[in-house]
Amino acid sequence: MAEQLLIHDDIKLYTTADKFYFEPTINPTEVLVIDRITGEASVKDIKTVKIPIPANAYKPVCGFLGSIKLISGMYLVVAKYRILIGKINGQDVYQLAGTDIIPYTRSTNHLTNKQIEDNNTYERLLRAALDTPGIYFSYGYDLTHSMQRLHSVPPDFHKMSLASRADSRFLWNGHLLKEYSHQQFSRFALPIIEGFVAINRVTVNGHQLSWSLVSRRSVDRAGTRLFMRGIDAQGNVANFVETEQIVERGGEKSSFVQTRGSIPLYWSQYPNLKYKPAVALSPEDHVAAYTRHLRDQLQRYGNQVLLNLIDQHGKEEGLERGYRAAVAAAALPAVRYEPFDFHAECRGMRYDRLNVLMDRIAHEQTEFGYFLSRGGTVLLRQSGVFRTNCVDCLDRTNVVQSLLAKRQLLAVLKLLAVSTGDEQHPHLDNLFNTVWADHADMISVQYSGTGALKTDFTRTGKRTRLGLLRDGINSLTRYYKNNFSDGFRQDAIDLFLGKYVVVDGEGNTVLCPLRRDRDWKYITFPSVLLVAVSMFCASAALPSRSSTEVLLYLMFWGAAVGATLTFIFRHGTEFVDWPRLDGGGLATSRGVPPSPL
Repeated sequence: MAEQLLIHDDIKLYTTADKFYFEPTINPTEVLVIDRITGEASVKDIKTVKIPIPANAYKPVCGFLGSIKLISGMYLVVAKYRILIGKINGQDVYQLAGTDIIPYTRSTNHLTNKQIEDNNTYERLLRAALDTPGIYFSYGYDLTHSMQRLHSVPPDFHKMSLASRADSRFLWNGHLLKEYSHQQFSRFALPIIEGFVAINRVTVNGHQLSWSLVSRRSVDRAGTRLFMRGIDAQGNVANFVETEQIVERGGEKSSFVQTRGSIPLYWSQYPNLKYKPAVALSPEDHVAAYTRHLRDQLQRYGNQVLLNLIDQHGKEEGLERGYRAAVAAAALPAVRYEPFDFHAECRGMRYDRLNVLMDRIAHEQTEFGYFLSRGGTVLLRQSGVFRTNCVDCLDRTNVVQSLLAKRQLLAVLKLLAVSTGDEQHPHLDNLFNTVWADHADMISVQYSGTGALKTDFTRTGKRTRLGLLRDGINSLTRYYKNNFSDGFRQDAIDLFLGKYVVVDGEGNTVLCPLRRDRDWKYITFPSVLLVAVSMFCASAALPSRSSTEVLLYLMFWGAAVGATLTFIFRHGTEFVDWPRLDGGGLATSRGVPPSPL
């Protein structure tokens, strides 16, 4: 591969009244200058720039992430802290550990009080997006592309900047960097991905290896668990993640790619205070959207095996039938549908039943193979992928993906003559299980707000009662977050990705979408419920002269609690924390319960 210039890592940020100056710390030859008044940016020869403040009056930063417009004006976004994860292809990979957002304007005197309040909310949304765990970057390795893609491009591709050549599906600060696509910014614009990266040095039978796991979440149809489901008209699906397992030994490099993504139909499952809201299929052309999605996947990855792990009976049955029908109607070549009712097959903690599925797809995993290069020469290419899904594409999906990855890892170790395939490697097994469980937790936190379920199986190879207890706690936490805090998280994602863009005069001449009056029921009934529960507990706990009096009080306040809860759950959508920016196109569905299947 052609040599490329690395992005500047350690940078001195000088801030004056009218400009920002980004000066590389090591052997500086150029300076990025941003005008705080006009917003104009340019990279200049360091010899031509005179920074009008003391040389030690700088703020150390480790990356320029871009800029974004809020109500008060433009904001600068920089990386302040990083954690070294390891090396891939000889280049350091870091996890983002802290950021800073700095306004171009020096005051908010030009704003009304309401605008200041709204601007502060936008700042909190931006910080929430940047504080999401699992954001990664590298100054010299393209994390948005798989190894096979990086070996399937013309030589000039590697001379482009990391930001300009990045796969737009996985470039999470693409909106922030849109004004910095010119070649002059190539050594300053730092691309980031969201997902998961783990890099480990391991020794197997005396052979030193690097084993890495990289997951990239797509920016298309990105969002939170219940607010972002299914497919859109462009063929993008919710929670689409590309996962790559990399093995390196000297000049030998192996890569195995899998994908996951929401069932490619028009469906929704909006929160309404019920533990499991009804799934609703929209009356739209599912086959056309499915076809658009799969053709894109075929073009990018080759043959497809669609592993559908949802229930084939009960509440998920209609979704499975719809998926099966779309696959049959489209009849795309090189696509095979493989349904597996995970819960029914593994009932009673019989996770050994997963071997039934693995045996059914073993021949295709052998046929698809994996990518392998030696000294830059490509020896093998992966010809197809397994596209796995459950309802959330989290818990069940991760279990099956880890089994596929384990089988491929053993195959590549055998091919590289590291292992015969028959030996036991307890250290490698424990590391593999731990990393895949950590991976499950990270992807789950980003989508659902909590760690994954069923990770006890991934970590130990079996289901445990303690694991079931943890799953129960995570499920309750998911319920709370999905109903009462995910609207804010969805807004943070939409603002950061540019799905919603702040307009001039917002909050003054233009209505700010953050302002939304709640219906009177939103405050009244939770308040009544709180009073009723308090009085019921007080009646039960405090001493009384008459048992009849206590019974009457308990009956009255118990009835009040029951009636209030019934009303709240009947009008559940009115008590949910809905997104306000509508970057995901939820406006038509807000407050309207979905029609069940």
